[in-house]
Amino acid sequence: KMKVGEQALYLCQLKGLSKKEALERLKYWFEKFEIQQWWNKKVEELSKGMAQKVQFIVTILHQPKLLILDEPFSGFDPINTNLIKSEILELKKNGTTIIFSTHNMGSVEELCDHIALINDAKVILDGEVGEIRNRFRTKTYNIDFKGTPLELSNSLGTYGELIQHGPEANSHGATVRLVNNATTNQLLGNIMRSVEVTGFQEIIPSMNDIFIEAVERYNKAEQLA
Repeated sequence: KMKVGEQALYLCQLKGLSKKEALERLKYWFEKFEIQQWWNKKVEELSKGMAQKVQFIVTILHQPKLLILDEPFSGFDPINTNLIKSEILELKKNGTTIIFSTHNMGSVEELCDHIALINDAKVILDGEVGEIRNRFRTKTYNIDFKGTPLELSNSLGTYGELIQHGPEANSHGATVRLVNNATTNQLLGNIMRSVEVTGFQEIIPSMNDIFIEAVERYNKAEQLA
């Protein structure tokens, strides 16, 4: 039943801020998040997204060294999600340690340096994001080329296998995978003798792909145990 501004002020004072300092900081953040009009509204009148904004402001107002966030983007539209992400990254830049719990793997890729994937209350994978993505690389590449799919397929030799290719035309996209411990230089050397390569990019698995694969590996190992 409290007013939003009153409760925010109360919580900020609980965290050690003086009333004057809390008011100054709350005014700044309420204006930044464009929720000044909610200062005198009752807490029970807040929508989920609006309540999330107020909770986030109160949580970071005293500039904590450790911040624990559980699904902080729940209830937000894309604009407000980006606003909160920007503030989280700024906190990280300024030295705050952030523990971030989420099911959104896209947010993990954008925000996290180190991750722990949990399945059935067990940590099944942990480490730095870059190292984990490197660990799950599949040696698969997208190739843009001019020529026929048959010419490309024949040019792979013992260095690669064709996973898929585009429609029949003079310009194509295809996906190939390195085999037999071949290098990209060996593969490209072969291909460029038969077709013109206009683009070549490795397919790096997303955190969503990695999570699914890690869970599948874990479940298979549990069944065999």
